[in-house]
Amino acid sequence: MNSIKNLKRLERLHGLIVSECTGSPYELSRRLGISERLVYHLVDQLKDFDAKISYDRSRRTYFYDDNFDLEVDVSIKVFSNNQYTEVFH
Repeated sequence: MNSIKNLKRLERLHGLIVSECTGSPYELSRRLGISERLVYHLVDQLKDFDAKISYDRSRRTYFYDDNFDLEVDVSIKVFSNNQYTEVFH
């Protein structure tokens, strides 16, 4: 389930970057309930998806240099006893 937690964090970070209201990396870490180091890791993951991200010190926010969108859609279904059970969506 750590992968799902990571995807949720990426999705939340993306929303904050789009609205350009992330705050400083420290503030962002407190807002997301994670370490500052993990904030940098998540930003790097978005960059791995070819997101062009910059940080503006005067406005204290991350922002996208180009158009970028991220859509996360995860569903987990388990097949057991000849029936599917949706575990997560």
